[in-house]
Amino acid sequence: MKVLVTGAKGFVGRNLCLTLQQMPDVEVLKYDLGDEAKLDGFAEECDFVMHLAGVNRPKDPSEFKTGNTVFTEDILEKLASRANPPPVLLSSSIQAALDNDYGKSKLAAEEAVRAYGEKTGARVYVYRLANVFGKWARPNYNSAVATWCYNRAHGLDIMVRDRAAEVRLVYIDDVVESFVGCMGESEPQRTQSAQGEILSVEPEYRKTLGEIVDTIETFVKEPEDLMVPDQRDGFTKKLYSTYLAALPEDKFAYPLTMHCDNRGSFTEALHSPERGQVSVNVSKPGIAKGQHWHHTKHEKFLVVSGKGEINFRMADDPEGKIISYKVSGEKLEVVRIPPGYTHNIVNVGDTDMVTLMWANEVFDPAKPDTFRLEV
Repeated sequence: MKVLVTGAKGFVGRNLCLTLQQMPDVEVLKYDLGDEAKLDGFAEECDFVMHLAGVNRPKDPSEFKTGNTVFTEDILEKLASRANPPPVLLSSSIQAALDNDYGKSKLAAEEAVRAYGEKTGARVYVYRLANVFGKWARPNYNSAVATWCYNRAHGLDIMVRDRAAEVRLVYIDDVVESFVGCMGESEPQRTQSAQGEILSVEPEYRKTLGEIVDTIETFVKEPEDLMVPDQRDGFTKKLYSTYLAALPEDKFAYPLTMHCDNRGSFTEALHSPERGQVSVNVSKPGIAKGQHWHHTKHEKFLVVSGKGEINFRMADDPEGKIISYKVSGEKLEVVRIPPGYTHNIVNVGDTDMVTLMWANEVFDPAKPDTFRLEV
C-alpha cells in the first residue's frame, strides 16, 4: 500500500510517517512545502491519503483559506480524476465548530472531503482533533503544552493567566494509532455534529491549565527527589513522555548521591509514589550489610555482579533458625525479604558485589521502620 502523507514534516506527520515506515508492505509518499512538483505523481499512485497539511499560524488571515480549504480542494480534484479514487483521511480541528477564520477554513475542508466521498464512493474519514501533545511538538507553535514542557525543561518560567481554564487534549500516539487503524479493519469512534459526521480520537483528556502546569513541575523536581511520576495515570504518563522529549541534550542525565564508606556504597536511584524505591548497593569482599528488620516494609534483592549470601531469620525466633540463599551475578535470582525477618547480605566473593534493591516504600527518616538486629 502506498500512503500519501501531506504535512509529513509537521508534528503529527513526523510521528505518523515513522509508524507507517515500520509497517510491512507500506510505502510512505511524503509531501510537504517544497514538494509541489511531486504532488501530481503522488496523487496518481497513492492507495490511501493522510491529509494533515494545513495552516494554523499565518501572517495574514487570508492564508487560512488558501492553506486549509483551497489546498484540500486541489488535492481532492486530482484524486477524483482517477479511475479508482483512494480513501482520504482529513486531520481537522475542534475549532471547525467555532466562528473564526481558522475554524471556517477547516470546516470548508471537511465539507470538501465529504463531497469527494459522495461523488467518488471512496471512503473518507474526517477527524476533529483536540489539542494534540507529545514528542516533537514545536514550542510556541503547536500547543501550550509543548511550550510549557520546553520552557521548564530548559529552566524557563511559564505564564498561566487562568489556572481554572479547561482544555481538551489527545496524545500523539493515540492519534497515530487511530489514523493507522482506518487503513485496516479498525473503525474509529463516529459521532454526528451539526456540520456532519466526524471522528474523534480516544482517550480524550480534559484538564485545567493549573493541573497541567502543576504536573509538569513535579517532573522538574525529579533529579532532586528521584520521584518517578505515577504511571498508572494515563495523562501523567503521556505528559511525562512529552516533557522528557523536550529536554536539552545536556539534561538527559543527572547525578545521584552515593553514600560511601569502607564497606562499599549505597545509592538510591528512583522513587515512586505507588511502587517504593530502587537502590544500588555495592559491597566490598567479606562485608556483611543489613543486620536489621522491618515491621511492614519488605524488599527484593537482586545480585547482578559478584557472589553473595543472603541470610535471614524471624526477629523473635527463640531457636534462631537461619535461612540462607547463595546468590550470584552469573545466575540472576530475586530474593524476597519479608517483614519481621532480620536479614543481611554478605559478599563471599573476591570482587565487589553489586545488588539492586527494591523496597515497597520510599525511606522516610521520620518513620524508618528499621530496627538493628544481627542475623
